[in-house]
Parts: sequence; structure tokens; C-alpha cells
Amino acid sequence: MSKQYNITSKNGRKDLAPRREPYWHRLRGGQYIGFRRMPGSLAESWVARRWSDEKGTYEFNALGDVSDAMKFEQACEAAEAWFKLKAADIRMDEVVTVADACRRYVDERRTAKSAACAHDAEKRFQRTIYETPFGARSLAKIRAAQIKAWRDGLNLSPGGSNRTLTAVKAALNLAVRERNVDPAQAREWADVKPLPGGNKRRDLFLDLEQRRALLASSSGAIHDLIEACILTGARAGELVHARRNQLELRTGMLTLTGKTGTRTIPLAPAALALFTRLAKDKTPLAYLLTRDDGKPWQHSDWDELVRAAAEKAELPAGVCLYTLRHSFITTALTSGMNTLDVARLVGTSLTMIEKHYGHLVASAARDRLAKVELL
Repeated sequence: MSKQYNITSKNGRKDLAPRREPYWHRLRGGQYIGFRRMPGSLAESWVARRWSDEKGTYEFNALGDVSDAMKFEQACEAAEAWFKLKAADIRMDEVVTVADACRRYVDERRTAKSAACAHDAEKRFQRTIYETPFGARSLAKIRAAQIKAWRDGLNLSPGGSNRTLTAVKAALNLAVRERNVDPAQAREWADVKPLPGGNKRRDLFLDLEQRRALLASSSGAIHDLIEACILTGARAGELVHARRNQLELRTGMLTLTGKTGTRTIPLAPAALALFTRLAKDKTPLAYLLTRDDGKPWQHSDWDELVRAAAEKAELPAGVCLYTLRHSFITTALTSGMNTLDVARLVGTSLTMIEKHYGHLVASAARDRLAKVELL
């Protein structure tokens, strides 16, 4: 049995000789708190020790230096918190920071979902988490106020902030499920609610003349990308990652891979003509759409180019490539296409179509119904 030392008070510790091995005070079976005064140093620190039946040996955890803020009572509280985490099999040495949790989430998305889904999350975290002070924060110590301050400092639209917050929350919840942090900690991010106004329908719609004006105000690679978005309603990321071998000219079909998986869509005549031109003389693994310098498009490379073309065409502020996806869906639905076909074409669910575009479907149905002779 370990010898008991009086380390509970300053007077009890002052006569203990410096040594590498801590002076241990037993709290309960297999659990100890220790006081260490290293030889040749004035530094004094606290350490916790617990017996692991699984490993058949003791585990140790440094608690911090002795100070007015870390007296024996505070050291005991820190030790108890560590004992609780170890008893719950919380593996804090594997995923320690917010950025660690986000990187682990990207890996999990790649395995459980798709490479495209992982890529989308990775790019989002690169812009907002990695190499930031918030990303470096310990999972065990983040608080709701810090999460809100990070979210509010993103300089994004309410919708963009909410989507980023959702992705980070998913990463933090995965850390809880994988026992990298105490489940009680999840209350900190659960208490951070989405910004109001962030879930509005995307109301910025370009009609035919506006879409043609946007095309006329662009040239080169960005012209091709804008035209591809207009004619397919696909996400920009799906289009810029499409390779020559994903295009079947004989059947007029294009296979796209994105965050919702892989789908093969038919191309309208204008879209087939565009992709036929883009595919000319390209090898099977070459990208169909590239930048003017021949390099692959990277996420958001196109933002400024689209904005400049929109300003030149005197279009409303806020036009982006997603505006063209929204315009495609809106035009398809109001032209009489059924929701299932549209959902399959653009790679989304019927639920999302009905949530964001159900009002258009109802309006179009009303117009068609008005033409039916019932009496």
C-alpha cells in the first residue's frame, strides 16, 4: 500500500523533499492525487493517478501547477473530472481540439457518406476552423458564448453561418459519440441556435433575359461554367469535378458526383452541345471544365468572376452560381415538370423541393387547373 503523505495543506507540503516521484494521497480505491516538487526546481505541480483494470497498470494525468487558483481542493476537482472521463472511456488524447474533431468528421464522411461530401466539409472547415483560434480550443473547454462569437465573426450571410454551424455541430456530436469528450459538454453547442432569417427560401431568381445577359457579360472559362449551371441546375462543385469519361455522348447522359452521391442525368439539347464542345480532344480523365489557365477549378475561384459578370449585366446584388441552380429548379417546376424528375436532375430530395419550392408547384397546379373545364 502506498504511504500516505499530508499534501492537503501548504504547511503539510512545505517539508516534503524534492523528488521525481509524486507524494500520493489516496482518494479512494485505485484513485490518487499527487504532489510533485522536482529536484533543482521551485516548480510544484499536481498529478492524478488511477488504476486501469483494462491495462493492468496505473494511468496518470497532469493537472497543473500549484497556485492560488489551483490549491488542493481545486486539484481534487480536476482529478475527479478526469476519473469520470476515464470511467466513461472518454479518449481525450485522440481528438483534443475543435479542429481535431472537424478533421475526424471529414474522415468519417468520406467513409460513411462519399468523397464529395467529405470534400465539401473539408473546404468549409479550411475556411472557418483550421488555423483559427476557435479551432485550436479544447473540446472540453469550449463554451456556448465562444461558439456564438466564432459564428458571428464569420462574415457570412445568415444562411451561410447556419450551414457552417450545422457542420461544426455535427463534428462535435461525432466527438461525443466516439467518446472524445464528455457527453455533458454537448449542451454548450446545443444551446447555440441558428441565426434568424438563415433558412429563408432562396428568392433571387433570374428570368430568361437575365440569364442570357449574365452569359453575354462573361467570357472564357467562367462563361462555360455559368452556361453549364444554367443548363443543368447542378451544383458548381459537381460540374467542375466532372471528367470526360463521365459524359456519354451517344446517349446524351452525364454522370455527376456530389454531396448527395452519384447520379446520371439526361442533357437537354443545348447542354449536350455545350458538353460536346467541352469534351473535344480531351482524354478520359481530363476535367470537362477548367479555368482559363487550364488548371482545375478550386472552391470559390469563380465567386469574383460571377460577381463581376452580374454587375456588368446590371443584375441584382447577390447573384452567384447557386442563383442559377435556384433559377433552373424554379423554371423547371413552373414549366410543368414534376417534383420527382426535378429532384433527380438536381440531386436533392423531394422533401427539400417541397420545403423550398412547394409554393411554386401549388401555383403552377392552380394555373393548370384553371384551364380544365369542370362544368
